[in-house]
Amino acid sequence: MSIRVLDIRSVNQTFWKTLLKNSPVLNERAAILLKQLVASYIQDGLPVGSKQLAEDAGLNISSATIRNVMSGLEEKGLVRAPHTSAGRIPTEQGLRMFVDSLLEVQPMDKKLITQLQQQLNPDMDMNDLVSEASQLVSELTQMAGVISIPQQTNATLRHIEFLPLPDKRVLAILVINEKDVQNKVLHLDKEYSADDLQRAANYLNQTFTGRDVHEIRQHLLNDLDKTRRDVDNVMKTAVEVADRALTDSDAKGPEFLVQGEKNLVRYNDNANRDQLQHLFEIFDRKREIIGLFDRCVNNDGVKIFIGQEAGFEGFGDCSVITAPYSVGGSPIGVLGVIGPARMNYDHVIPVVDVTARLLSDALKR
Repeated sequence: MSIRVLDIRSVNQTFWKTLLKNSPVLNERAAILLKQLVASYIQDGLPVGSKQLAEDAGLNISSATIRNVMSGLEEKGLVRAPHTSAGRIPTEQGLRMFVDSLLEVQPMDKKLITQLQQQLNPDMDMNDLVSEASQLVSELTQMAGVISIPQQTNATLRHIEFLPLPDKRVLAILVINEKDVQNKVLHLDKEYSADDLQRAANYLNQTFTGRDVHEIRQHLLNDLDKTRRDVDNVMKTAVEVADRALTDSDAKGPEFLVQGEKNLVRYNDNANRDQLQHLFEIFDRKREIIGLFDRCVNNDGVKIFIGQEAGFEGFGDCSVITAPYSVGGSPIGVLGVIGPARMNYDHVIPVVDVTARLLSDALKR
């Protein structure tokens, strides 16, 4: 599987066009200094003074000249000076310009890609693969790994089994789409023997294997009144138990999985403690992230949101990097990371991009 080198401008066309339209063009010196300032800020999280910038940039210019350039960048809205320091930090617009036009993203190491391929084993079921992908991007980036859980739009029944449990309960085991195994405990109105359940499962497997789950349930509902009057107890049991097993009445709608959110605690200082608490509240509410990921699922490639670009209040000094994953070319979900805006974009972007591609490849196989 080939992994392309990312061109950030090509995968963020909307932001790039907006940037070109609304932001001034920087000369070479200003671009170099902005790039160095962002790099220093990402590394330390502290305002960068002119003296430090002069040393780090390697330009043969005075601190006074750098201060003049910084003043120009501040007027353009690309940097700002916190009230507690004479140094400067990049604004959201400055980070956006850095990501879209100054960042150099390198391909991932081939050995690491091979390791990821091995961990995203296609023999795993979909839920395990999705969870593993989220865990991997969290571990590799030391951020919170987030992934939307695909909804079963094309769910084909491969096999069904019923096992009796105490207190009028039955364990239904369904194999959907080759290897997605679902276990459901059904609370029923009467007791069913193991023999009754086995005969019902045999009937359903012989009659409906290979058919869409929603189609099967609709077929059962259409025949429900008839089979209730029918003397065939196998049919009656099959309809009553399968209706509960296949029902989507308890569907929760779109969901997502967050892993490694504790990684964000290491960025927890007095300045952003409130920000961290608000971010955890966003995880709990879910709807904002679900809405954000819905905007990304049909996009081709990586998408980056810095601060308020995410579209909801309180996101502050955080960034989201996402990439869709698919089955057979059809996007079914989004993989991403959430972390501080001063994350190492050159490292995080290829991790998200490559992992999403490998996940798609594993799901296809």
